[in-house]
Amino acid sequence: MKILVTGSGGLIGAALVQSLRTQGNEVCCLKRGTTNGDGIGWDPEAGRLDAGALEGLDAVVHLAGENIAAGRWTPERKQRILASRVQGTQLLSERLASLTRRPSVLICASAVGYYGDCGTEELGEDSPPGRGFLAGVCRAWEEAAEPARAAGMRTARLRFGMVLSAEGGALARMLPPFRLGLGGRIGSGRQYLSWISLDDAVRALGHLLDRQDLSGPFNAVSPHPCTNAEFTRALGKVLHRPAVCPVPAWALRLALGEMADELLLASTRAMPRRLLESRFRFEHPGLEDTLRYLLR
Repeated sequence: MKILVTGSGGLIGAALVQSLRTQGNEVCCLKRGTTNGDGIGWDPEAGRLDAGALEGLDAVVHLAGENIAAGRWTPERKQRILASRVQGTQLLSERLASLTRRPSVLICASAVGYYGDCGTEELGEDSPPGRGFLAGVCRAWEEAAEPARAAGMRTARLRFGMVLSAEGGALARMLPPFRLGLGGRIGSGRQYLSWISLDDAVRALGHLLDRQDLSGPFNAVSPHPCTNAEFTRALGKVLHRPAVCPVPAWALRLALGEMADELLLASTRAMPRRLLESRFRFEHPGLEDTLRYLLR
């Protein structure tokens, strides 16, 4: 297949491009500015994307969006986070919808932040959206793909949990303090964390590319979510280090403001019901075994 990938420089995007090419697919990447070789240039803020460059594609995987954890959520940064997802998705969807020969499928990234802070409640894909900044971003992000769906393209949305990889993302940022014995639970530690290994995240994308009968939302998370306290204990155990240095909620709120409540202290117990119903098999369903695999 000829597949277009956005966000190819990110953790998931880079791994997906490598996997698709290994399987013999032709992959081109949508990149900001002018490109050559395997890239197509675009500028979502300026509304610039040549529809002609999208002709002949079989599938599109849209992963682009500004990193939500790269800094404190100032009003300006929140606007950039929202715009990077909504403007890009809207522009891409409209251009795809305008094609005479459209790709057969558009797969868009989303996040379990869609559900907001829900305590211990198990969340399936039919659970309602939550409240707060992240939930609002995810709703608008998903709705921005409507032009492609309305034009008849099969459209799927993967709501990712925390993607675990030793090479980047949240786990890589946790490793230095944990290796020094300075890790510990965040806040009460009772908040649920929905996670997925990078390998399974890439395999889930491949699953949706291959299965022509699958559309709509899918929770891209392990079937075994855990609390923050369980996660920190497992990581400390795998690293053979104590994990007894808790970070109080007040300190996080002082340092990070709104970002602390929505990103670190919120509880989201999402379940991958639709992936399991579609017979997707997780290679890394259990947390401790996954951490041992990732950290060798």
